[in-house]
Amino acid sequence: MQITTELLIVNPCDDEEDNLAMLCCTSDDGELFLMSRFPDEDELEIIFQDKPSALDGVKVTLSPTRLLIEIAATDADALNGEDSLEIIHSTDASDLPEVEETLQNILAGIGTYISEI
Repeated sequence: MQITTELLIVNPCDDEEDNLAMLCCTSDDGELFLMSRFPDEDELEIIFQDKPSALDGVKVTLSPTRLLIEIAATDADALNGEDSLEIIHSTDASDLPEVEETLQNILAGIGTYISEI
């Protein structure tokens, strides 16, 4: 599955929300994607099309124009039956280090992060 967004919105560590790391975007069609994790939890949460799911073992690849989220086939219900979501984005290159830091915080110890930046 693929969606397109202008901007990846991130917060690597929100002190007002117990150090929550969060990445979200809204597709050109208005679909919401949100991925977040509190540092003391063993799972991350994905909300896609208003449906929350708790997952572990997520693999994320970030490039200058693409964010690829891959999940286990057994968790495919989180992405409407798909085991991957490709997000095509236009995030400014100067903001990508913060996106990268956020993804590293979300996936630390429970997932795989691959940088193509």
